[in-house]
Parts: sequence; C-alpha cells; structure tokens
Amino acid sequence: MKTTEEHDKRMANMTFASVYPHYITKVEKKGRTKAELHEVIEWLTGFNEKRLQELIEAKATFKTFFKEASLNPNAKLITGVICGYRVEAIETPLTQQVRYLDKLVDELAKGKKMEKILRST
Repeated sequence: MKTTEEHDKRMANMTFASVYPHYITKVEKKGRTKAELHEVIEWLTGFNEKRLQELIEAKATFKTFFKEASLNPNAKLITGVICGYRVEAIETPLTQQVRYLDKLVDELAKGKKMEKILRST
C-alpha cells in the first residue's frame, strides 16, 4: 500500500514525545497501565523505560526513534488496519514501523491479552 511522500515525511518528523501522552491516555482510559504500554513499546523497539525517557526528553523524531530501535523480528506478524492503512501492506519502512506501534497500542487499549499483542508463540 502506497502512502504519499507528504504523509511519510510528516510521520518521520513527528516527535515521539508529542504522541506518547496520547498513547498513555488511550490505554489508561481502557483500564490498561502505563507499565503495560512500556512493555509493548519495549517488545517492539528494545527500548527500556530509561532509554524511552531519554528519547522523550530529547524530543526524538520517529525517524530517530526507529533508527535507534532494535525492531523485534516478530514485528512482521503485526497485521490489520490502523488509521485506514493495512499495516502489513505499507511500503515505506518508517511509516510501517510507526503504524506497528499504533496497532500495538490499539490492541492494548482494546483489551487483547498481552501474549497475543506480543505475538508470543
């Protein structure tokens, strides 16, 4: 699935710090915890809580955020539609990675079991 160059550029330049509070609000509103959110983020990116805080304080863009991440090899198992895009079909790697994160946060907020979210076998 093709995304526009403008869309991809906007995703790359958006800061993680600007989106992170919305992730927290979304999951807590549905009865999940910040700790669970951090578990999901760490599974996808390899960032522990300390490193995550450093990236937030540095106002790292998603381009920097995912450049520094060690993407989980099972991330390719994340499928489905988020924000009108089928994540497995997005052709731009960075945009796909951002949507992977969005999809995991969405699954957490929807009450999915952690084993399913973390693609445990």
